[in-house]
Amino acid sequence: MQLNDFLPQLTWQDVGNWFIYDPESPLLFNTGRFLALFLMFYAGYIMLRDTFRMRLVYTIVFSLFFYYNSSGVYFLLLLMSSVVDYTLSYFLYREQRTVQRRVYLWFSVIVNLTFLGYFKYTTFILESTNTLFGWNYTFHKVLLPVGISFYTFQSISYIIEIYRKEITPAKNYVDYLFFVSFFPQLVAGPIVRAKDFLPQIYSKLQLTRSDVNYALFLIIGGLIKKTVISDYISINFVDRVFDSPNSYTAFENLMAAYGYTIQIYCDFSGYSDMAIGVALLLGFKLPTNFRTPYKSASITEFWRRWHISLSTWLKDF
Repeated sequence: MQLNDFLPQLTWQDVGNWFIYDPESPLLFNTGRFLALFLMFYAGYIMLRDTFRMRLVYTIVFSLFFYYNSSGVYFLLLLMSSVVDYTLSYFLYREQRTVQRRVYLWFSVIVNLTFLGYFKYTTFILESTNTLFGWNYTFHKVLLPVGISFYTFQSISYIIEIYRKEITPAKNYVDYLFFVSFFPQLVAGPIVRAKDFLPQIYSKLQLTRSDVNYALFLIIGGLIKKTVISDYISINFVDRVFDSPNSYTAFENLMAAYGYTIQIYCDFSGYSDMAIGVALLLGFKLPTNFRTPYKSASITEFWRRWHISLSTWLKDF
């Protein structure tokens, strides 16, 4: 028996398809395709570790490629949004008049929330309205770009922090695009604040052995949460009960409800852990997003432990 008997047979066409967006198989952390692409990217990243500008541009290109493979042509929406927000922040920082500063701020917030609302809620509102009033109004299907909430919230926080004079703008558009398109947190968070992330861009890249060990621990642990626990529970139990609850006993329905809480936690926190781990391998520290939320003694404490980057974002902004 040979080694080839255990390995998938890849053709050049298969490898070529890795670089083309497939809506049926988007590029996510828990796929073998991402592992192969990341290893190729990381080899180049290590070689460019001492060339600041080239390293940023190289990472931006991979980030946009990653987002294209996750959401297709919607990576252009990210680019357009970044151009608008960077331009507004440039004028906002230099403007001294209160009214004009507020105009820049609100224009940015309205544009960002309009994009988010259109892509995230148009289909839901139309379907709900048709159901409520018995209408049959049709509209072209609005696809939801992956991660649009995360980079929208990051852009809004960037503008507000400049308005509050808590930070100075990124030195140029490339630095800002690196912040808003950084691929580890682009798809599922955590939400990164400009005042925490921008200083890391300009700091000397340092990666210790303990950082690498912790990063690998997070990536492997997150992969186990997402693939082994969450996906297994979902496919083999929760989805089956939820699809046909009358076919199961009351106890099995109750266990499915509990199973769903485990599934959604392991899915979301597992992906966040992988994102934090991948970012750490690149020399960047992202905030913790989950802190054992099911140990909470109250709803308030649960909110502080679940999706921490979102709860603190809502509190501050």
